[in-house]
Amino acid sequence: MKNNCLECGEPFQGRIDKKFCADYCRNSFNNKVNKESKNLLRNINNRLRKNHRLLSALNTTGKTKVTRTKLLDGNFDFNFFTSIYTTKTGNTYYIYDQGYLALENDYYLLIKKD
Repeated sequence: MKNNCLECGEPFQGRIDKKFCADYCRNSFNNKVNKESKNLLRNINNRLRKNHRLLSALNTTGKTKVTRTKLLDGNFDFNFFTSIYTTKTGNTYYIYDQGYLALENDYYLLIKKD
């Protein structure tokens, strides 16, 4: 049975359900199809990594108090975190394995989760 490759259009022989002439064409086709969603995930993961690196650099002792300005100077993005933990007293921590808690007067408590 002769088919045409979905990526390059070249005719090839093979099984009835075969769609591509080679692995290269299959990979290239799937990379194009998934490009937008992969870019979104890559950008989110990069932002999370940058935030985590900054928290780790600022919080060397396991518990540190810093200003919002110091976080923003390091390009910290408060919109990206992996989970939220609310204590019995109502405090809300935004967590990676490093976390932060908003305090009054634009201060943040940085903590390391065990």
